[in-house]
Amino acid sequence: MLDNNLKDQLKAYLEKLREPIELAAAYDDSKKSQELKELLEEIEPLSSKISLRTDDDPNVRRPSFAINRIGSDVGVRFAGIPMGHEFTSLVLALLQVGGHPSKAAQDTIEQIQSIEGEFEFESFFSLSCQNCPDVVQALNLMSVLNPRIRHTAIDGALFQDEVEKKEIMAVPSVYLNGEPWGQGRMTLEEIVVKLDSNAGAKEARKINEKDPFEVLVIGGGPAGASAAIYAARKGISTGIAAERFGGQVADTMGIENLISVPYTEGPKLVAAMEQHVKEYDVDIMNMQRAEKLLPASEAGGYHEVRLANGASLRARSVILSTGARWRQMGVPGEEEYRNKGVAYCPHCDGPLFKGKRVAVIGGGNSGVEAAIDLAGIVGHVTLLEFASELKADEVLQKKLRSLKNVEIVTSAQTTEVTGEGGKVNGLNYKDRDSGEEHHVSLEGIFVQIGLVPNTEWLKGDIELSKHGEIVVNERSETSIPGVFAAGDATTVPYKQIVISMGEGSKAALSAFDFLIRHEVPEEAETEAA
Repeated sequence: MLDNNLKDQLKAYLEKLREPIELAAAYDDSKKSQELKELLEEIEPLSSKISLRTDDDPNVRRPSFAINRIGSDVGVRFAGIPMGHEFTSLVLALLQVGGHPSKAAQDTIEQIQSIEGEFEFESFFSLSCQNCPDVVQALNLMSVLNPRIRHTAIDGALFQDEVEKKEIMAVPSVYLNGEPWGQGRMTLEEIVVKLDSNAGAKEARKINEKDPFEVLVIGGGPAGASAAIYAARKGISTGIAAERFGGQVADTMGIENLISVPYTEGPKLVAAMEQHVKEYDVDIMNMQRAEKLLPASEAGGYHEVRLANGASLRARSVILSTGARWRQMGVPGEEEYRNKGVAYCPHCDGPLFKGKRVAVIGGGNSGVEAAIDLAGIVGHVTLLEFASELKADEVLQKKLRSLKNVEIVTSAQTTEVTGEGGKVNGLNYKDRDSGEEHHVSLEGIFVQIGLVPNTEWLKGDIELSKHGEIVVNERSETSIPGVFAAGDATTVPYKQIVISMGEGSKAALSAFDFLIRHEVPEEAETEAA
């Protein structure tokens, strides 16, 4: 299971174990159990603090294994073989159960330790899902820090009967005490806030006590991260408020066009961006959704951004980098069957549709790439494109047309998502040339039709284009003096990571130029006196 190089790396990590741990493995007669047995038998000799035994408990899933701290209630369980994207989750679980301290913020750790009640979490993941490790690792850490919290991470592709019984059609899916609790990528902080009902109010009080920033960045994607770095490097007080640090990039699988980086993946790039921002004196306020922008002319000399939790932030200049989100089809049935067959991330949810019939909506690069990836997993793919021809690069189209289990339909207008028994069973589309209506029977629909800017909260306060994008000039200036914008939320064409990074840097330099050319608001001078 592990090559010699990986064994050497893992052995070096396991030297950090402080407490003895036990691997308790539950096997059956399956091939996967044999693979799990091989993996655990390779891990055990890598540290004298690790022991391995067979778990005879008839009530646990098989194949599965628990990692327990000997002589305590601390432990986590994996149902399946945590390789692929989840191998890091396995390594972290070994270290944390073994007493190696987490790098989580101390106030978050203390908040987890103070949570009262009994919580039995189950998270369903797929090995190809880049968002799942965040959830698995967060819940594992919480179960290590608080003995009242337990967690089992379950490979949905390996436990298909359970997935079908629970009608799980998107990962990660989280269950708490046997009931659905959460779905999609969640950070440790997001899970803690959702579990701790008092967290939002406490965070709002802390935010309201903050002094005004010289530069306040709204949004934590590539544009926001680069803006924060460039601003902080100027030695000015900088804050960044983001609903989700990393934004849309966190949902991106392969990235091959970031100059000087031949290949990376979204979650890795997000982690690197966040670490880079933390190298500077930047106040990072995650899980903060902006709801209202008040210009300095209306807010007493400072621009004010009001947040969803009731708190407000003030700043001499603001950089808006709220990014974009997946565009929806806007047809009957789409919202009703979202995460019940309608999906937006083929890498995350594709394995749940193994051997089944699915559709991909969209014939651009994203849609064609999704169809190619899915064709290797599912039984059949129908790709529907609204235009009369595909818009993807020719090399992608050539690959797509070579696949025997893919059907391409152009001039197709999806009109309805159909379902039965709480899950998708097909879709209807109209042939735009003939007007004829068609029905396609299938179990999954992957929507890949572009992005929508996250700017609804700015309507009426700042100039937006007819597409909802923030109108900016060549200096990233908006219609409000002292307010700048960058990234996918703006009118700058070509929504690319590298372009957003450059635009964020430019916006920060423009904000700095604005600050040195304008006096400090009288309110600030009064406070200083």
